Amino acid sequence: MKRHADDKEVRSARDVVDKMLTARAIVDEHGTVTGWSDGAERLLGYAAAQILGSSAVSLLAEGPRTDDLVPFSELSRWRGTLALRHSDGHRLEAKVIAHHRTPDDGAHDWLLVSAVRAPYLDSDAETLVWLGFLDSPCCATSVYDKDLRLHQSNRSSQGALGLNDQDMHGLRMSDVLADPVAEEVERRMLQALETGVPQYLEHYARAPGEIREHAWATCFYRLEDPDGHVLGVASTGHDMTEQYWARKRLQLIAEASTRIGSTLDVTRTAQELADVAVPELADFLTVDLLASLDDLPEQPPGAARISGSPTLRRIAHQSVHPGTPEAVIAPGEVEEYPEDSPPAESLRSGRAALYRVTDPAIAGWIAEDPLRASRTRNFGFHSVMTVPLSARGTTLGLVVFARHRRPEPFQQDDLVLAEELAARAAICIDNARRYTRERATAVTLQRSLLPQGLPEQAAVEVASRYLPAGSRAGVGGDWFDVIPLSGARVALVVGDVVGHGIHASATMGRLRTAVRTLADIDLPPDELLTHLDDLVGRLATEAEATQRTAGHGEPSGDVGSTCLYAVYDPVSRRCTFARAGHPLPVMVAPDGSVNMLDLPAGPPLGLGGLPFEAMETELPEGSLLALYTDGLIESRDYDIDVSVSRLCQALGSPAASLDAVCDTVLDTMLPERPSDDIALLIARTHALNADRVAVWDVAPDPAAVADARKNAVGQLKEWGLTNAAFVTELIVSELVTNAIRHAAPPIQLRLIHERSLICEVSDASNTAPHMRRARTYDEGGRGLLLVAQLTQRWGTRPTAQGKTIWAEQRVEDD
Repeated sequence: MKRHADDKEVRSARDVVDKMLTARAIVDEHGTVTGWSDGAERLLGYAAAQILGSSAVSLLAEGPRTDDLVPFSELSRWRGTLALRHSDGHRLEAKVIAHHRTPDDGAHDWLLVSAVRAPYLDSDAETLVWLGFLDSPCCATSVYDKDLRLHQSNRSSQGALGLNDQDMHGLRMSDVLADPVAEEVERRMLQALETGVPQYLEHYARAPGEIREHAWATCFYRLEDPDGHVLGVASTGHDMTEQYWARKRLQLIAEASTRIGSTLDVTRTAQELADVAVPELADFLTVDLLASLDDLPEQPPGAARISGSPTLRRIAHQSVHPGTPEAVIAPGEVEEYPEDSPPAESLRSGRAALYRVTDPAIAGWIAEDPLRASRTRNFGFHSVMTVPLSARGTTLGLVVFARHRRPEPFQQDDLVLAEELAARAAICIDNARRYTRERATAVTLQRSLLPQGLPEQAAVEVASRYLPAGSRAGVGGDWFDVIPLSGARVALVVGDVVGHGIHASATMGRLRTAVRTLADIDLPPDELLTHLDDLVGRLATEAEATQRTAGHGEPSGDVGSTCLYAVYDPVSRRCTFARAGHPLPVMVAPDGSVNMLDLPAGPPLGLGGLPFEAMETELPEGSLLALYTDGLIESRDYDIDVSVSRLCQALGSPAASLDAVCDTVLDTMLPERPSDDIALLIARTHALNADRVAVWDVAPDPAAVADARKNAVGQLKEWGLTNAAFVTELIVSELVTNAIRHAAPPIQLRLIHERSLICEVSDASNTAPHMRRARTYDEGGRGLLLVAQLTQRWGTRPTAQGKTIWAEQRVEDD
């Protein structure tokens, strides 16, 4: 027994059921009776002590025929009639349902149940069925004669129509409901009556006295007596109103996702919100943005709280009436909302609110403005929602939804829908504002083509500076980049595109993207510059062709660039440089000595046909590298040699950090108004400890794969990375097997543990592997696909002796 809060006892189903009226028996898989209820004793006369442990077959008055048997082990349930033997010997037949069960202990058994006839069941059956029909709370059922005149309806149907049976008896549906849908209902009833085929109809109707339309799903079916004589027709209806409106809301949200934000124009986006919501959700809608946003370049997230009487500018509105006659102000006009008004409260709190026009807050606000009061009264506004427009932590404005033509007031579900629409619109409006602001700023374009943040990597510590020219030369083409490579290496790049303006900036962006792409395939520095030289030559050809075709526009000038590309390996502490007409880098040794690295000269990019040469040098751990563009050393006030000397002196000065080094260099070298863009990249080298690298030579024998896996797992255990052992074994097995089968010796396996775990297999073959799609019955071809799925990234790079295949995975110490 249970008790509610009002202390009334509530009986459970087991308390209500008379166990004596159901015979229950449990039979195990061997046919032995293991359970016997009081109802079973009442049905057959056997006490539990007499029957438990006996064979269930002993209860049968006659055995089943062999051809009637079914594969019971495959059934989950069986039903039928069994001939049983009573304890006094007489034969009786019982309807039985048998459930095939699997209890918690895993053993299978059968639960057999049969009803024990109670004396009152037959006498009360008709009353029970009739009450079930009349008292159904969710199924509106009515019975009509062959003339479609109402004979009987249950309470749910009477409630839906707003009339009782005495009022409706003998009337047709078109007499009861003054709605066009009544004629369609009668047509469907007539079809069911004449054809005998059930008819289904979804319709919408509002009963007299109701303000909200209901959605109904109704089935009409013919009624016949046992001899097949037609008696009439019945209708069974289910109220689907909540599902209908939920579907409508989802449709509106889907429509909003495609219609709102089609452009990056603030006004059009706001109008799209108004057009979507009217008339589907509201009869009148306004979109206002804070007037303070007009002159504010960028409002930071979590801006100052709105206080006092906010001023808003009307951006868009919409109405069910042409011309939006309900509006108090026109688009573009500004209105100040009183501090205690509902719109001001929603802006302050950042929460949406739902009001009736008779609520004191709304009534008081409306009464303060005679024009607004007149419009409210004339159009019959009765329900209002105020929803703030917020995006990325910034309040942008307010949307007001109102109803006057639709009689039903806004509900809580409508408020949730309005918030969803406003949230989508707010993001689009904020995107449009940001686009408009950023489009007008040339510096934004310039900086957007440079690294927004330097990547995390363990090879070098870096700091950078970029300063646009202080003159009217316009947007420049200087750039720098830091690119993580395979094997814990890193590439440092600095370049300078010839000229200024949008064309130079766009060319810079294309070259930076090309460098990152070429670096991603691990080309050596000299080969990378060769490919970049070809690209610049093609860009120059395209620019000339475009100018000849257009015959007008801003002259783009020559397309050319200088570039310095360096690759540093923290395992070997060696750095490989190649340059194309770029100033020499400066190296500061750990002892403080400063030197210009004497690199082979290379032609500027774009000349074509000339080779580039790379130089490799070892850098002590803690060395400082300075890469820069010519704007740092070219000055009208100093000779180039003097500028280089001043740069070396500034780099050799003690500094607390790399950022301090950058500041010292700029303070020393720059005039008050630099005439050229300046890019500066400072890097301090790190070395990877020997205990973080493990190398093994692998014999070109398939049997060596097992040893390679064993060595790798052992090394991971020393590093405390046993969690990565399973994946690493698979990677080592695949890469080493491929090298033995398809490459040439010598073969070497290397593991590197820095921020991630890197597995490398090197061989003497120049053939690069590629991932392919294996067919269903192929025995191979899935290895590299497996590696790609299990690792963060993988690839191949050429070496002087052949190639290296590598795979990198994120790991965590045990």
